[in-house]
Amino acid sequence: MKPSTPTLTLPPQPDPAVQETSFEPDNSPILAPSRQDEESAPNYGSVSRAPPASAPPPAPARALAPDLLRGLLMVFMALDHTSLMLRSWPHGTAIDGENDAAPVHEWNRPAAYVIRTLTHLCAPGFTFLLGMGVVYFGRSRTSRPPDKKWTNKQLGWHFLVRAVVLTVISTLMGLGVSGGKVWFLNMVLFSLAVDYLLAGLTWMAVAKTERLLAFAVLKQLPLGKKGDVTEPLLPGPQPRLHGQEEMALDVDIIRAADISWHIHNVFLAIGAAVMIWWNVWLSPTGGKCGADPTPKLPDSDWIKIWFYPIMDERVKSGFPPLAWMSFAVLGLLYGRIILARAWGAKAITLGNALAGLGFTLVFVFTRLFHFGNLSEGCLNMAEHQHGVDQYLASVKSFFYLTKYPPDVAFWAFTMAGNHFLLALFSALPPFFMSKAFHVLLVYGTSALFFYIIHIFALGVLSVPIIALIGREVSDPFSKQPALGVDQLWGFFLTWGLLLAILYPLCRWYGAFKKAKGPDSIWRFF
Repeated sequence: MKPSTPTLTLPPQPDPAVQETSFEPDNSPILAPSRQDEESAPNYGSVSRAPPASAPPPAPARALAPDLLRGLLMVFMALDHTSLMLRSWPHGTAIDGENDAAPVHEWNRPAAYVIRTLTHLCAPGFTFLLGMGVVYFGRSRTSRPPDKKWTNKQLGWHFLVRAVVLTVISTLMGLGVSGGKVWFLNMVLFSLAVDYLLAGLTWMAVAKTERLLAFAVLKQLPLGKKGDVTEPLLPGPQPRLHGQEEMALDVDIIRAADISWHIHNVFLAIGAAVMIWWNVWLSPTGGKCGADPTPKLPDSDWIKIWFYPIMDERVKSGFPPLAWMSFAVLGLLYGRIILARAWGAKAITLGNALAGLGFTLVFVFTRLFHFGNLSEGCLNMAEHQHGVDQYLASVKSFFYLTKYPPDVAFWAFTMAGNHFLLALFSALPPFFMSKAFHVLLVYGTSALFFYIIHIFALGVLSVPIIALIGREVSDPFSKQPALGVDQLWGFFLTWGLLLAILYPLCRWYGAFKKAKGPDSIWRFF
């Protein structure tokens, strides 16, 4: 007698607080996977069983490495913005550099070069953590008990509202910073807003197609009762099978889920690669200085703003959302892998270190074999006048990166750095991290609040400091003479004061938002 249609039943899950965006994590239960994660793990020899209802699993411990990385990136970002507010030096590792096919003839001062190179990690890291946070958020809301489980409509509305909020904040900040002269200023928030929405919709689509593919695979497997299965991997009543028949069906379900999971991961990885390469493909010159430009996009700001930087009088956007989407997709992939099973700290550390090494190799190859760069033939300093390979002429040449838009070299270099930092933070004991890096945790768990406040705090703080110790410098943007602080001691003093001011404010905000519900808009900051 054939059994009735079997399905895989998932037990009710606790509602873990999760990372909601690249800026605001509520909790990140990295080391404690759900029942669904255990079922999807590639363990073909045995099948885990759910604990009895009377013994619910303990609440997962918060993983600190993503918070620490986000907090450190906020500190690096403050370095970059402090130099802008104080007019300390030109904005870039090279004068008038870091743009697509922009010829450069002079390096920035050594301290500025090092600081700017460190700050290159920020925007990629924020966008990467954004994608990772989408996975945590989506998994937590869809693993709730049936009466509290979110529908696709609720998820989509959540992603849309957060994207709109970020866009409004970006617009208002631009109007405030420019005194109303710039109608739309995208310093990074608009890019994060769009990428957050797209990453959320992508996660929803993958969750749907992953189950459909698992069902299709299950029907092709030689074992089990695939002719009777209509809803694999979906919650529902599960009839009792016996002996080897039950075990074979369970193994088939896990194998099908695992195959589908891997296939979707491969497509996400391919998508991330394509999305960073289209920045090279869409370049009017292919990233080659001296080449005749051939426009690849229509001459309309409404279209270009999504793919390519715009610096018009009224619209200034250095971070086109689709040019940065690759980092969010990598975050989706990373989040899926982290939640796939109960990885130990050593495994997470080793995995991040290997990912960092992989991206490092890609970066080295872009330099040696001249692919994926938007700065080919653009370095014209003294060391490049003797026919030497432009990227091998000096250390500064080797690490010169194009950020607007990011090319493959920038992508590989910054992702390598972020993975190495995650490896470092993952290797440290949680108790040590929470004590030794408490300040970074405070910044990292109130990051959007930090971002908004630090812009205006710098604007206020820079006025008396420039008045006291400022001297004539060249404005980084207008190139006109202006008062500024180019002394390193004055620069670092201002930066330190800024961080000291922000620490108690971020602590206060952290306590404030924890008093709100898990779905409160205040958690987003």
